[in-house]
Amino acid sequence: MGSVVLGNFILAVAVVLKSLLNIYFWIVLIGALLSWVSPDPRNPIVRFIYAMTEPALDQIRRRLPFVLAGGIDFSPLVLMLAIQFIQIFLVQSLYQLAFQVSAARLGWFG
Repeated sequence: MGSVVLGNFILAVAVVLKSLLNIYFWIVLIGALLSWVSPDPRNPIVRFIYAMTEPALDQIRRRLPFVLAGGIDFSPLVLMLAIQFIQIFLVQSLYQLAFQVSAARLGWFG
């Protein structure tokens, strides 16, 4: 019983993490698109998007100075690729771990 509960907990963490990463991916994408159109910086939605993305983008720009090439900022692309990597590596690993923990209790694995 304990292994099933632990497996379900790990699965819930994976699902929530995947959802949060998906939401953040879209926020980063919208922020990148907004940077092309020069929106009103006083708009609360624009301020929210920049507040959510700029700390991470600033870290990327500081650590990888080559992302600013020819006046084009590639840091949103780097961040979106990092989000995809985390989804593929970490979230999928959590899914597999949840399955293995639950399956071990049920005797499906050695």
